[in-house]
Amino acid sequence: MRGPFEPRQKDKAAAIDPEETAVTLLGWLASEPDMMGRFLSLTGIQAPQLRQAINDPGFLAGVLDFVMAHEPSLMSFCESTNTRPETVVAAWHHYSGPAMD
Repeated sequence: MRGPFEPRQKDKAAAIDPEETAVTLLGWLASEPDMMGRFLSLTGIQAPQLRQAINDPGFLAGVLDFVMAHEPSLMSFCESTNTRPETVVAAWHHYSGPAMD
C-alpha cells in the first residue's frame, strides 16, 4: 500500500527526464551493433554526427520513435537498462506528442 505522499507509479514515470531517457536509449543502441546499424541506416545520420545530433530534440524524438515502432526492441531496452516501459512512453510523448499514440 502506498503512503499518502508517495506518487503513483504513472507519476514516477512522467517525472523522469525525457532527455535522459532518450540519451540512455541511444547509449543502449550503441551497445547493440545490429540495432545501431539499422538506426543509422534508417535515419541517414553518420556515426560521427551523433554528438551534435544529441542536442536536437527532433533527433531525440527519432531515437524514441525508432524503439517505439518495435515492441521487442522496446522491451529489450527496458530489460537491459532496468527502465519501465512507461518511462519510455512518457519520454516519447514529451518529444512526439500524444497525438502520435
